[in-house]
Amino acid sequence: MTASDKMHQTMMQPFSPKQQTVLRWWLDPETAQYDAILCDGAIRSGKTTALALGFVIWSSAVFHQQSFALCGKTITSLRRNLIAPLIGQLKLLGFTVTERVSRSYLDISFQGHCNRYYCFGGKDEASASLIQGITLAGVLMDEVALMPRSFVEQALARCSVPGSRIWFSCNPERPSHWFYQEWVLQCKQKNVLYLHFTMQDNASLTPAIRRRYERMYSGAFYERYINGSWVAAQGLVYPMFSQARHVGTPPEPCSRYVISCDYGTMNPCSFGLWGFCRDRWYRLAESYYNARETGLPRTDEEHYQTLCRLAEHYPIEQIVIDPSAASLIACIRRHGRFCVIPAQNDVRSGIQRVADALREDKLCFAPSCKDTLREFSLYAWDEHAAKDAPVKENDHAMDDIRYFVSTVLCQSDKPAFFAASLARAQG
Repeated sequence: MTASDKMHQTMMQPFSPKQQTVLRWWLDPETAQYDAILCDGAIRSGKTTALALGFVIWSSAVFHQQSFALCGKTITSLRRNLIAPLIGQLKLLGFTVTERVSRSYLDISFQGHCNRYYCFGGKDEASASLIQGITLAGVLMDEVALMPRSFVEQALARCSVPGSRIWFSCNPERPSHWFYQEWVLQCKQKNVLYLHFTMQDNASLTPAIRRRYERMYSGAFYERYINGSWVAAQGLVYPMFSQARHVGTPPEPCSRYVISCDYGTMNPCSFGLWGFCRDRWYRLAESYYNARETGLPRTDEEHYQTLCRLAEHYPIEQIVIDPSAASLIACIRRHGRFCVIPAQNDVRSGIQRVADALREDKLCFAPSCKDTLREFSLYAWDEHAAKDAPVKENDHAMDDIRYFVSTVLCQSDKPAFFAASLARAQG
């Protein structure tokens, strides 16, 4: 038995049968005829680990002095999620890895074969130009469904070396997503080996950990992240919201106070007063003004007076506000009474953070917050949108809650939070 055979035998032991298929599909007579492999399915199902290791083993066994590409949504996420754990595994197996972080490539050697692996981030349409012009013997695209089509197609066009292969992994998105339509559904026509992963395919996950992940999601995101299904987000955005669980008042005085704001002139302007008590944030009161109903739009000074009335008698740490509300931010700063912070405004990740906070009982709403309670019952996914997005109705209190959760609740336990908040406030 050669050193390579011994390495391969040892390597296979901690992997599930489906992971083992990923590691050796290019060797198996039944699957070696495929031009590419595509692994999708649940989160934490072990697909990325097996795909990355299999990609390097294949390229090191078949090629010498060739170039390859490792692609992720961003270089940072690629290094964190794929490259860092991969380097540790490769060194244990006897590979030599030299990483050139400043030049975004790795040189990997094993048994006399040495190849170079360039790192690319496919975060937007402009990313396609970064990979243009290079000649590749193979490409690995981790979380390919998060990358723009132009980048993916440009990367695939670079694989012109004889014997080159393509390796894909992703978590499911909407069934209308271009990658699902053109690659998952057409895998046979494109000569792609398609493998669908569940959490049971990750041999390192215990039943207790799997149950914990299953409790973390609901609705469409449960179907995508736990069942690994390509489904559309539909129905209420926050189906986990419950009057019984999430409506109430703090049992004692709060220790911290923050106000959040979604700004509007003709659209509603929503302010929320938050207090922190016993590891939970309470929405103590709110102001919700709809100029379309009254026919009288408010000026920034009038909005500021509303803010002052809401803040009366409370030591407000900061005002977290819609980052597009430049005129109101300037008005608040001009008065010099409050520290104002432009909110973090990534809609999809913000919605997930609010859903997590509701599920973990970190949020509670006073019965007097009528507009918030009304919007929770109406805030729904837009089934006709090109990507996951809520209907742009009944969303103003929902937006100011999202700003608060993303900018305060999910950040306030981090050491750098207050320094970053101050820097944003000074804008």
